[in-house]
Amino acid sequence: MSLSTNPTICVLGCGTMGRAILSGILDGLKVTKTTSHEETASSATTYSPKKFFACVSGEESAQKITKTFNDKVTVLIGKNVEGVSDANIVILCTKPQVAKNILTEKGMAEALEEKLIISILAGVTISRLKEWLPSSTRVIRAMPNTPCMIREGMTVLSCPTDCNIDDKSFGTWVFSTLGRVRILDEKHLDAVTGLSGSGPAFACVVLEALADGGVMMGLPRDVALELAAQALQGAARMVLKTGKHPAEIKESVTTPAGCTIAGLLTMEDGKIRSTLARTIQEATQVASTLGNVQSKK
Repeated sequence: MSLSTNPTICVLGCGTMGRAILSGILDGLKVTKTTSHEETASSATTYSPKKFFACVSGEESAQKITKTFNDKVTVLIGKNVEGVSDANIVILCTKPQVAKNILTEKGMAEALEEKLIISILAGVTISRLKEWLPSSTRVIRAMPNTPCMIREGMTVLSCPTDCNIDDKSFGTWVFSTLGRVRILDEKHLDAVTGLSGSGPAFACVVLEALADGGVMMGLPRDVALELAAQALQGAARMVLKTGKHPAEIKESVTTPAGCTIAGLLTMEDGKIRSTLARTIQEATQVASTLGNVQSKK
């Protein structure tokens, strides 16, 4: 089934990431953004969604959405089936442990017939989702991260072998409004969750520690934070834009008997490499379990 270029979108469970996705799409409608990332699956199709629904469970979430989007998004409290029924495409942003209850509530199966659902749920596999959905519902998994909130995100999509070109094109278009997009086999998504999904939190610990070092050496806190943040951002952009290995960039800064090599050896004394690598390993293992526990009805 081909997708309309003017679909109605329902965000099911519209918390922080749901709002970020809506914001990216709406901003993308205002300013056409052409991506040139080699990894991004490009498409000649341009989408212009005609209506947006956000389904939430409480008044507090509803108020946040209304405050952010005014009348651009219709907010539905406790009316999941209604929102899904009126949409062509559903973006599933609930907590993993409540997904089954929501997707199997009365009337939901009929509402989801022959529609595309894009799930951002960590740890909930495509095969598990299909157990809860009508056979005619198409599924894509996506793993975005929180920098999507400022359109500097990284999203990895996993599309089943039966995923059609229109579905893949739409999924890529949505998340390219939020930053970079890659398409990988689903077997990689737990590691993606541990590295890319949780990574901003780990990077902020490094950032905070670097700033603390600057404060310890006499810099004002705001200056130390700015210097540390820009150093990390600049290094990351150099890797992405030049394609150079991080070690190559590191070596270009490290001069004989200089301050950089002294600092690097201190980092190695603290086993920072193995600590960070093990951090990703642990986060990946936990990510793989997130879809296992379902809340009771």
